[in-house]
Amino acid sequence: MANLDLMKSVRAKASQRKKTIVLPESHDERVLKAAEILVKENIAKVITLGNNDKIFEDAKILGIDLQGVRLIDYVKSDLMSDFTNIFYNLRKHKGLTIEQAKEILQRDLFFGAMLVRERHADGFVAGSFASTGDVLRAAIQCVGMPEGISIVSSFFLMIFPDQTYSFADCAVVPNPDASQLADIAISTADNYKKLTGEEPYVAMLSFSTKGSAEHELVDKVLEATKIAKAKRPDLNIDGELQFDAAIIESIGKKKAPGSTVAGRGNVMVFPDLQAGNIGYKIAQRLGKAEAVGPVVQGLKKPLFDLSRGCSVEDIVNTSAIAVLMAE
Repeated sequence: MANLDLMKSVRAKASQRKKTIVLPESHDERVLKAAEILVKENIAKVITLGNNDKIFEDAKILGIDLQGVRLIDYVKSDLMSDFTNIFYNLRKHKGLTIEQAKEILQRDLFFGAMLVRERHADGFVAGSFASTGDVLRAAIQCVGMPEGISIVSSFFLMIFPDQTYSFADCAVVPNPDASQLADIAISTADNYKKLTGEEPYVAMLSFSTKGSAEHELVDKVLEATKIAKAKRPDLNIDGELQFDAAIIESIGKKKAPGSTVAGRGNVMVFPDLQAGNIGYKIAQRLGKAEAVGPVVQGLKKPLFDLSRGCSVEDIVNTSAIAVLMAE
């Protein structure tokens, strides 16, 4: 299968799973168009949130068919009282009052996240309108992180004609410590396998390969590699590796002989956000890779953030990924 067909494969696999995705931001026409496609192509069942009359009016003007899309007027929903109490109990140790909980649940992002928490939906995709901070706040406060993972992070699927890579973290964590970097590597490896079906080979990237340079920045990558290997001895993880040693077999053999990853890397873990963000944009703009993401990871359930400049196709693809990553 050509890697440019990867998203077709993801969408086809998603259609077999019969999962439900919440798209909270019904006031964005891209969301309504994406909801129509998701339902018509059977990629996912869809819930969107807002005033039903307003949603239908917008859809009519835009020529969008919302047949099969479930609309919830969340402000008037029978679930509001239960969700408010649950959220209050989750956050009261932080000093939250019941009145504040009720006010917060009037926001579409928080109500949508609670739908996922309480198993009314399997995943959540938002951020075409809201900021990353707002989306992640709702996700972390309502759903939280699984045992053993210390950080919410992100990855991009970087799709080239002959190979697909995961790049992490390129969007969320500015300067992870060694323990957090290890968790980013583990989360990204697991999600790479879920989405591509391929065995992950995790390269912990640096400006040094196997002691070619000494610096505290290299030490962080070495420590992260050690922690990740100890936590998940079943994964192929190695570092520190320069990018060329990670992906080019001849260079990998020369610079890191005996490495199980060098020359085979497909999961690229950058040491910090500056390197990751710069790296993925170079690959996208000069290398002409299709960049799918950022895909948020490190939460108990798939709650994903979109770029505010996203296309309808981005929302559909991200929703399909959420379906595959749902339990």
